[in-house]
Amino acid sequence: MKKIEAFIRPEKVGAVRKALEKVDINGLNITQVDGHGKQKGTVQKFGGSEFKIGILPKTKLEIVVKDNEVTGVVDTIIEAAKTGKIGDGKIFISPVEEAIRIRTQEKGENAL
Repeated sequence: MKKIEAFIRPEKVGAVRKALEKVDINGLNITQVDGHGKQKGTVQKFGGSEFKIGILPKTKLEIVVKDNEVTGVVDTIIEAAKTGKIGDGKIFISPVEEAIRIRTQEKGENAL
């Protein structure tokens, strides 16, 4: 099993959720986070003055999937979240040692 953490633009959450539902991925966690990548924020104009905003709002998606589903899920996220501009986000993939469904005590992939 793998855990996929995707940091995406907040305005892309709806599109990514719909795309994941189409490929039969229904379990995910969504968290609103703030941060920055290489761009170190953005410059915005207000009242004729420029202001540097160093921390930007992002949305973090966490999804645990079977090993054979990783490529499809990652491709789906990229396709739905990509604008082609700086700040589209990042995806991190980590191994998951175990999963346990609390209600039934099912373990491993059966718990997903």
